[in-house]
Amino acid sequence: MRILYIDIDALRPDHLGCYGYHRRTSPNIDALAREGTRFDNYYCTDAPCLPSRTALYTGMFGIHSGVVGHGGTAADLFVEGPGRGFQDRIEHGSLPAVLQRAGFHTAQISPFGQRHAARQFYAGFNEIHNTGKGGNESAEEVEPVVSRWLEANAASDNWYLHLNYWDPHTPYRVPADYGEPFADDPLPEWLTEGVWRAHLNMVGPHKALEISMYDDSPPGGDPAKYPRQPAALRSMRDLRRMIDGYDTGIRYADDQVGEIVAALKAAGVYDDTAIIVSADHGENLGELGIYGEHATADHITCRVPLVVKWPGCRAGGVDTGLHYNIDLAPTLAEMAGAPASVMWDGRSFATALRTGADTGREDLVLSQCAHVCQRSVRFGDSLYIRTYHDGYHLFPREMLFNVVDDPHEQHDLASTRPDLCREGASRLLDWHDRMMATSATDVDPLWTVMREGGPFHARGHLREYCKYLEKTGRGWAVPELKARHPREFA
Repeated sequence: MRILYIDIDALRPDHLGCYGYHRRTSPNIDALAREGTRFDNYYCTDAPCLPSRTALYTGMFGIHSGVVGHGGTAADLFVEGPGRGFQDRIEHGSLPAVLQRAGFHTAQISPFGQRHAARQFYAGFNEIHNTGKGGNESAEEVEPVVSRWLEANAASDNWYLHLNYWDPHTPYRVPADYGEPFADDPLPEWLTEGVWRAHLNMVGPHKALEISMYDDSPPGGDPAKYPRQPAALRSMRDLRRMIDGYDTGIRYADDQVGEIVAALKAAGVYDDTAIIVSADHGENLGELGIYGEHATADHITCRVPLVVKWPGCRAGGVDTGLHYNIDLAPTLAEMAGAPASVMWDGRSFATALRTGADTGREDLVLSQCAHVCQRSVRFGDSLYIRTYHDGYHLFPREMLFNVVDDPHEQHDLASTRPDLCREGASRLLDWHDRMMATSATDVDPLWTVMREGGPFHARGHLREYCKYLEKTGRGWAVPELKARHPREFA
């Protein structure tokens, strides 16, 4: 058996053709979806990058692994303490380790482990190729490594390969000679001039006037370095450049998917290779007023694509059940005939692949502690979001969205549907009780982040950011920001 996992950073599903997008961003991924199953409600448990990929490979919620942030104590796994053996639980229980013990040669082509100093991303791999730029590489730099590996190994049996592409992630870095494939395509229908103008008065990192997080400095410090990404959205032309830059990154990565499929076919193993396409998180492109960032526990940041083509399983399937990314580990273990790890929180949806059976969950709890501190609950058509630290966005404590009727989160229903807020809060409390009752420690890492000064990307920036807000005509927000975050001005 051969399993190929294609991990495209910051890829949101609704910008793929197979999920209904109007632009032709993903013909090769779309073709895989026609041969396999598309999962419509697949979410990372913990966003963004480091917490999400830690959850994927450890099979654990961040509240159980300890990794929920990008810095401080909560960027590291919980210490196992005196009970740790010669090897730790990750070395024994991660998804690659389980596959390795089942006879798979496990390999990865990614700089991610070094980018985030994440040893857990390497555990259980026989072979690691670090492409060397910490996530700043473009697909044409990754492709030669992939081609060499497939040429040497594709025809072998029993391998698992994780590939990492970064092109949809900011800054948008597709080479200029690739052209402008979407120059004649309209913007997403919901992104009207009225919506953009409203965003100009909103505050917080990665809003329309501070794409680079806290000001309008160009990505990379040079406007010519990343011409596909504007530093601020001061016109509808800038907005188009932002959306086109993201979509071009998807198309460029999709081209690589096509090259990989061609290589597998040339080796005569395509039909016998399981191919999975997914992401670590999505990417807000206007939702909640945020552009080019994955900074919240909302529907857009946490929902990710999942397309699975598996030999012998149904083709053209669409699964609408609620699933976590931590469910992938037990699913792959079952499909590969390997025993599940005792430390995994996920549950297998293998029967959904085989027969289309409904294996979805009743609800999902999602977390973000790198840019804000939020937890949210997806249940029915609703997403309830509870904010503990607003990351300077001035979010209310509770938000509620109908993500089926309002997928771009334009209408906060919290004030008009207190009943659904109560239900969301109750579900969140029940989940938290279950998590703490089954935790190896009595620590909730969200509160570790709060005690250490708040989310990593929202520490120590507020004084200078308030000056930028005054400069850009949004001084109205400064008193409220000072009231909410007095420690920043102490």
